[in-house]
Parts: sequence; C-alpha cells; structure tokens
Amino acid sequence: MEKTLSPLKGTLWLRSDFPAIRKAAEIIRAGGLVAFPTETVYGLGASASDPAAVARIFSAKGRPSDNPLIVHVSDREQVYRVASSVPERAHFLMERFWPGPLSLVLPRSSAVPDLVSAGLPTVAVRMPSHPVALELIRTAGVPIAAPSANRSGRPSPTSARCVLEDLAGRIDAVLDGGTCRIGVESTVLDLTGPRAVILRPGGITREALTSALGEPVFQASWKGVSIPPSPGMKYRHYAPRAPLILVTGPPSRRRRLLHILANFYERRGLKVCLLADFLNQQGDDDVENISRHLFRSLRRCDALKAGVILAEGIASRGLGVAVMNRLGKAAFRVIRV
Repeated sequence: MEKTLSPLKGTLWLRSDFPAIRKAAEIIRAGGLVAFPTETVYGLGASASDPAAVARIFSAKGRPSDNPLIVHVSDREQVYRVASSVPERAHFLMERFWPGPLSLVLPRSSAVPDLVSAGLPTVAVRMPSHPVALELIRTAGVPIAAPSANRSGRPSPTSARCVLEDLAGRIDAVLDGGTCRIGVESTVLDLTGPRAVILRPGGITREALTSALGEPVFQASWKGVSIPPSPGMKYRHYAPRAPLILVTGPPSRRRRLLHILANFYERRGLKVCLLADFLNQQGDDDVENISRHLFRSLRRCDALKAGVILAEGIASRGLGVAVMNRLGKAAFRVIRV
C-alpha cells in the first residue's frame, strides 16, 4: 500500500519509501514538480527533457529565466544524454567525487532545452549521493533538472518542512528524506575551458579539487556582462526576511562590534537574532556544523520574527568558503572591522 501523508494545500507530502518514490517518479514523468532531498539541500525537480515542466520550476520559484539549472543524474549513461562531450578530467572527477556534491559544467547536448541552461551552450551535471534522490532519478528514468526547492532569493531548504514553508500549493509533491547532511549547495566546476574554474563554492572544497587534479583550480568572479554561467552568481540569494548584517575581521574585534550592534538595535525596540546562537558555533573549526545548520538557522530567525539578524564571519578556507559565499549573498550589509 502506498504510504503518503495527507496533501497540504495541494502538495503531497510523501514518505521516502519505494512506493512513495515510485509515485514521485510518475509525477516527474507526467510533467509535474517534485521536491526531493539531496545531501546538500532539497531540490525542486522536473524532467530535464520537458521544456514545459522546466518552465513550471521557474514559475513556482519565481526564478529569473536567465538563472541556469543543474541537471541531476543517477548514472554515467545519463551524463551522455545531456552533455555533447565529456573531457578526461570530468571522468576522473566523477570517479573521485561522484556521487556527491560536485556539479560539472560541460558542453550541453541538443537534448537539453534552452531554458535549463538559460540559452548557454553548457550544462551543469551532478550525481547526488542521497539514496532517495538517486532512486527517484533511476525510477523516473530521466535526468532531473533541479534548483533548490525554495522561493527565489530565500534561504535554501534543508528539510521537507522548509520546502513546504515556501512552496506548499505551488508544487505537486515533496519527498521527505529527513535533514540534509551538508547544508549548502554543490560546488559548480567549469571544465569547458583550459583551466578548471569554480563558478560556485560548495560541498567539495577547492583544496580537494586541486589535490585530485594535481593542477591549480581557479575561482571565478562574474562581471555581470552576460548570462551567469552558474546558479548563485548573479542574484541575491539565501536571504532571510529580516536584514542580515555580516561582520568580518579578527575574532575579538568582530565579536565586540556584534555586541555593540545587538545593544544598539535592542535599545531601539528591534528583536535581534545572533546567528551564532542558533548555529551553536564553537569557533572557526566547527565549519561543518555551521554549514549543516546555516539555512535552517536563518529560517528560524524568520520564524521568531527577528527585526535584524547579526552574523559573524568565519575563516574563508575549506568549506568555510562556501559558508561565507552564502552569508555574503544573504547579507543586507557587510562590515569589516
């Protein structure tokens, strides 16, 4: 018997057993939208070969059409369905990091609708490691295009409940696979040129990629003169409803300023959320915990109706680069002391 929870405002909340995954796959094949868990964040999926279904993703999220999507696959054969060629470096990185939080930008095939890649000649592809995501793609039998399953600009969802906060009634179903392990999106690595270039930092660090390839890996900065080649480059992302002030610099100085700012805003009658209190931050070495709880903590500040959110920067190394990228994108103001 198929196990589901009751529909919530028109959106099915599905358990992550096989009957529910089979139901979700049927929805995907029929042109519907399903939110599903990955090891990074929840994705909002549609068949990558169905332009009308892909258009529904943009509509449900309120996502600008010049913001490309990532195509999720369950095996190498599907990579060749969406990419016109796969360089040797890509094969090597697939062996080393897939399934996992690494998206590879490759030349796209004619089977990928323009809308998936925002008209670019490339496509970003990844194989997620979450068993529910992999089983959904296998059962659907098609590569699945999926950005994060939230309203555009909001903090990414790391649980099914977070998905429904934003998208209940706007999508067909969500598969509940629990809380995401990593908590920030995949690293997007461009392999279409002579150099390997990170377009978006994420769950695989630059250091790990450099070590694996045995060559420098570069970090891109988009100059805003054309369509961005990766999600997360052009628009403000990950933002809570309350303005977020990010303070960076030496630990003692940034913490002193955070204390001053908290007193300043509280005296003016604003509810202050100190993000570190929700992250249980014990210092820069606790970066995996910070990453895992970052988006959920931003949403908790919203739930508490914060008037202002104060966030402390961490060291931009390893996974901290991805955390600081997300905080910088979410911030209303960044102050360096």
